[in-house]
Amino acid sequence: MSTIKHPVGPQSSKVYWRRRLVVGLGLLIVLALLILVISSIVRPAAGTGVPDSTPAPAAEAAGAEVSASDPAADPAACDPASVQIEATTDAVSYEPGAQPMLSLSVTNIGDVPCVLNAGTATQVFTVSSGTDVYWTSTDCQQEPGDADVSLQPGEPVSSGEAIAWDRTRSNPDTCGEASRDAAPAGGAAYNLTVSVDGIESVNPKQFFLS
Repeated sequence: MSTIKHPVGPQSSKVYWRRRLVVGLGLLIVLALLILVISSIVRPAAGTGVPDSTPAPAAEAAGAEVSASDPAADPAACDPASVQIEATTDAVSYEPGAQPMLSLSVTNIGDVPCVLNAGTATQVFTVSSGTDVYWTSTDCQQEPGDADVSLQPGEPVSSGEAIAWDRTRSNPDTCGEASRDAAPAGGAAYNLTVSVDGIESVNPKQFFLS
């Protein structure tokens, strides 16, 4: 008869079976500990410099995000050669007493958006007849200001409120005077030219005073 199935000894068989069970459990625990030790040795330790094939999400975001204040995302200053200035008036002929309303438009004739300082501090309106300059907007200008304007290619931008010419000669020394010398009328022809940020209008705008 086998002693494995039927233990032989001075004590009962139940005692021998308990001892075998305890020994078997002990062997299982020792085996499990050995497996854990071997697996920890084989697995690379954290921070050992082993590269991870999956890029970190934070690194991907840092490379893809473009800040709104990034200079590369903002249009550059306009090249004067890519800006066209046009002088405009609200009429061609003016009856006695009617004041010409002067304005301008700016067009980006380039291929890319750009920024131009088109504020009143950079605008100059000049009314002349032949070689005689009658009026300049900067002679008595008040509170000029700067204003950066983004120009899209091929989209004209007009000046704000038109400037009224009172049909007189301007001079910085006469700005506070109630009356100034009137410009000749009776069908006299005048030319309006404008400049913005140092860029001159392409062609003068001609008009007549009756």
